[in-house]
Amino acid sequence: MSNSLNSLSRAMALGFVRDKTALFFTILFPLMFLVLFGGIFKDQTAPRSEVVQIGQVSLLDRIPPAERSQLDQVLQLEKTDDRAAALEKVRKGDADAAVEEVGQTIVLHYAAADQVKSGTVRGLFDSLVQYGNLAAAGVTKPAYSLETQQVEDESLKTIQYVTPGLLGWAIATGAMFGAALTLVTWRQKKVLRRLRLAPVSTATIAGARVGVSIAIALVQMAIFIGVALIPYFGLRLSAYWWMAIPLVGAGTLAFLAIGLLAGSFAKTAEAASAIANLIVLPMAFLSGAFFPLQGAPGWLQTISKALPLRHLVDGMQAVMVRGEGPASVLPQIGILLAFAVVVSVIAVSLFRWDDA
Repeated sequence: MSNSLNSLSRAMALGFVRDKTALFFTILFPLMFLVLFGGIFKDQTAPRSEVVQIGQVSLLDRIPPAERSQLDQVLQLEKTDDRAAALEKVRKGDADAAVEEVGQTIVLHYAAADQVKSGTVRGLFDSLVQYGNLAAAGVTKPAYSLETQQVEDESLKTIQYVTPGLLGWAIATGAMFGAALTLVTWRQKKVLRRLRLAPVSTATIAGARVGVSIAIALVQMAIFIGVALIPYFGLRLSAYWWMAIPLVGAGTLAFLAIGLLAGSFAKTAEAASAIANLIVLPMAFLSGAFFPLQGAPGWLQTISKALPLRHLVDGMQAVMVRGEGPASVLPQIGILLAFAVVVSVIAVSLFRWDDA
């Protein structure tokens, strides 16, 4: 059995390596998305409010250097003496607001088109006016002070989010296509019939397919993490990232089962490919592999939780980048394994050794 398993595994692995199309869509195609998303959005931060200062505004001009450096982190000021030009920039959306001083009144001009930006600028200048009033009244030491402490929140930088998401999609694609296309191709070429007549057990055939698929998934994981760790992209792994390895194994089994099911009733490689695409691509969008689902409708999130890719992506995000402990992904691993068992039972009941 050992020799048969090794021979079959070697044949499947060589078949994968020699298939340029499989190599492209399993590794290079998802990697292109990682490079694209990671490169475009790697420096994405919250934008500063752009405000045009018209003439002299004592409230802004008298801010001490220490406080001014903090203000510059959230406010980008442009000074001008041309009031009409400043207001025109606000109207056109080239600036979030314009501010001027009329007597003892600070006048803030803003456009109502973007309620979020205008609300941010108004809140900021309301705080500045209160600060100026306290300073003018001689209140140099307020009764209360604010101390800020950052905690780990639910938000992730782009590369932190897209690496587990695109990796999950790549693993799902590789496992599904590998199982479905191999099964259909071998059935068409009568390889399955010869294997059935040969002294090779079904368990050996299945074991070879599972072993090769998990090996490919681990290679995908190594390549994705290796590329994302390049300083240009800036991925930072948590201390428990290694727990993604058994999660990847469970996810591979789940999508192998789906590929086996697709290949069980597909008659041609084209049909198997179409079925796999029809399943995995919508699932990637509905599972949050490409973008977060926090703002999605409740019914859509409910559907998402029934999909195996959602649990694979969530689990990898938890241990790879959010820093959650190993026990946090045990439910996802259990769900993926249970899904693999149920779908495999259905696929085996539909399995055919040949087209006859």
